Amino acid sequence: MSKIKLTAYSKAAGCGCKIAPEALQQILSGLQSIPDKNLLVGNESNDDAAVYDIGDGQCIISTTDFFMPIVDDAFDFGKIAAANSISDIYAMGGKPIMAIAILGWPIEKIPVTEAQRVLQGAIEICKQAGIPLAGGHSIDNPEPVFGLAVTGIAKKEHIKKNNTSKGGDLLYLTKPLGSGILATALKRGKLDPGHYPVLLKNMTSLNSFGTLCGSLSYIHAMTDVTGFGLLGHLDEMLKGKDLVAELEVGKIKLLPGTEEYSKAFIYPDNTTRNYNAVKEKVKWLGGLEFMTLCDPQTSGGLLISVSAEKRQEFEKLLSENKLEVSLIGKLRSKTDTDHQNIIDLL
Repeated sequence: MSKIKLTAYSKAAGCGCKIAPEALQQILSGLQSIPDKNLLVGNESNDDAAVYDIGDGQCIISTTDFFMPIVDDAFDFGKIAAANSISDIYAMGGKPIMAIAILGWPIEKIPVTEAQRVLQGAIEICKQAGIPLAGGHSIDNPEPVFGLAVTGIAKKEHIKKNNTSKGGDLLYLTKPLGSGILATALKRGKLDPGHYPVLLKNMTSLNSFGTLCGSLSYIHAMTDVTGFGLLGHLDEMLKGKDLVAELEVGKIKLLPGTEEYSKAFIYPDNTTRNYNAVKEKVKWLGGLEFMTLCDPQTSGGLLISVSAEKRQEFEKLLSENKLEVSLIGKLRSKTDTDHQNIIDLL
């Protein structure tokens, strides 16, 4: 492992670099692209990727994601950034087929050999996903930045959107929360060395289960949990729907050490940003739990909305694929008593 600490060269880390939801809405407000009947998913629902119908029941999925270092080691940074980028294809129910790199590097501050190690890490993850890293673009930049633009494919009927949940659906989460908190502990020199391998495994594990989910009609909606935190991405899932999410907080798994770091008030600055974006919509959100529920995740898990009638079948599939996925809540119809709250914490 290199002695160079990449996080010392970045003001933010991983998906915590995301622009705040309110600011992003202002940026996008009033912008209109060329209408295209074949564009099935654009930016209207803040979904994970764009989807284009190319005919014969086939679709192209296109996404890009990049950020500043969330860990100090260049090779690990490349792996994490690649896994995070490819995840958007899986979150749409698709299969990735190709990636190209996006690299910004402070040439005069950090040796180019470290940039090479970033790319080597990305290639390793691309190999795991079965896709080539086919090219890319680079610039000399004041801070190190890396990510991928990824292309995927899927049958039209297999596309999963983030806002097509139905009343009665069960909510499953495929990874524990806490990567933002642990990464902040790392940057502050407070991370227990034993927690780093767990953090790294969590952020470099591919969400390839999403491709299989695409073929299951009883999965009504899906997204991956990244920079806006669990509550932020759940809010996107519920926008425009007459639904309320009931989350059982005690069933949401956390990475080892997450609670201890939270109690020491070690958490990313953008956690507060995420909290401010959803606080009026969440009932019973108080205490330290906002740190985990609003924690910006990097390469987080899939949030899957599943028909309750198919619970046994879905959980059998999880078992067959040796996945430890948590059932964290359910959706119900909104009533007059819910007022502005769309997420209840139980």
